[in-house]
Amino acid sequence: MNGSQTKNAALTTALAFHYQVLIGLDKCFSLQDEQSIWFEKDGDISLVSNKIDESTQTEAKNYAAPLTDHHENLWNTLKNWLDANFKHENYGFLILHTTQAFGSTTRLAKWNYCSPEDRLQILKDIFSERSKEELESEKPKNIVKLQKAVMESPSKKLMEIIKKMSIFTETDDLKALKNKILKRPIGIPKYNLECYLEGLVGFVYEQANNSSWEISSKLFNAKCEELTSLLHKKEFTFPPFNGYEPTDLEIEKYQDKLFVKKIIDIEHHAMIPDAIGNWVELQNSLIEELDEYPLYDKKTKAYQKQIVKRFIINYSSAQLNLKDQLKDSKILYNNTVNETPFNMGNEIPPIEYKNGLIHDAMDDDDKNIKWKIEL
Repeated sequence: MNGSQTKNAALTTALAFHYQVLIGLDKCFSLQDEQSIWFEKDGDISLVSNKIDESTQTEAKNYAAPLTDHHENLWNTLKNWLDANFKHENYGFLILHTTQAFGSTTRLAKWNYCSPEDRLQILKDIFSERSKEELESEKPKNIVKLQKAVMESPSKKLMEIIKKMSIFTETDDLKALKNKILKRPIGIPKYNLECYLEGLVGFVYEQANNSSWEISSKLFNAKCEELTSLLHKKEFTFPPFNGYEPTDLEIEKYQDKLFVKKIIDIEHHAMIPDAIGNWVELQNSLIEELDEYPLYDKKTKAYQKQIVKRFIINYSSAQLNLKDQLKDSKILYNNTVNETPFNMGNEIPPIEYKNGLIHDAMDDDDKNIKWKIEL
């Protein structure tokens, strides 16, 4: 097998149905109390409310070809709504929801802005383009059969239908619709969003049975709360810090950095590679596109302030006990980098993170801190 799709494969139909489900799912996020979404009740998607003027029936079409005057999507939708079994009285709005754009010459482009009488005239003008041969053919094209069925229906009922009907074109395709839904939840990290969507889609399909397929606002909200509780980020976690070892080229590259010069000032040359490694690892963590980057950045800045405050106190103590400037400065350095990091919430940060922050602070002229102890 070469994996190619057969002409009659059900994949296209399945994807179209999945698109319909995602539209219904997206509508679930806007449900008010006592409202519900139904699939395959009176058509593709029904928003049912105890108020008629809040109830809508939507036919969903995922097509690439433009919506033209004679496109079947329009005429088949009208035919379905004119069917005797469809109770349009239960809905305040009837919507043709399609990914299609209006054709460049279609008269339908002004549909939503027209009066019911003008809409009827548009349909009449389109239908008038059919020749006598097309209308009387023993085997008419499907579009001709659809148009005849619509235009030969009772005019009063047709007017009632088109009065309620709106056409929404260039709507989100399958990919855009999925991305839209993924932006709905709040408090769930990016790496769990796919699980969230899969959970909701599975939930929607599970509500179908032999007699109905309804998603109530109460049931939907409960499922959203369940998934949010399960998938939200419970604790802040650090990106990995593994004690980065800089190359000789990197050590040479950063010799002129202020934090390196401050180590050179106390003649503690052996410590320079580790200091550069910690500083580089911190900088790399800050430029990574982490899922929780805004939180990480905020916490990092707050944590650095605490580190600097502790260092200033330790520096003051070192000044009080100063005997040998270089020796005591090196001891201050050693004690500082060997200090156990204090907690950040319920977590102890990696020591490389803590040391990267003190070197980063040393690299900042405005913070005015240094290793060399001076009275």
